[in-house]
Amino acid sequence: MKNPWVKKNPFMSMWLSGANAVIGSARGRATAQAKRQVATFWSEALTPSKPKKRRARR
Repeated sequence: MKNPWVKKNPFMSMWLSGANAVIGSARGRATAQAKRQVATFWSEALTPSKPKKRRARR
């Protein structure tokens, strides 16, 4: 008698494939956002800040 627990399940395969695609997409978006934040941090940290303009008193 064959063990039913080791039989391939096409629905499980489709579900895992879809879940893997969603997780991969989310991971890519998170990585891209992290890279943008790091680039912004370093560009702001390494460039001198602009002097603030003062308002003239009346």
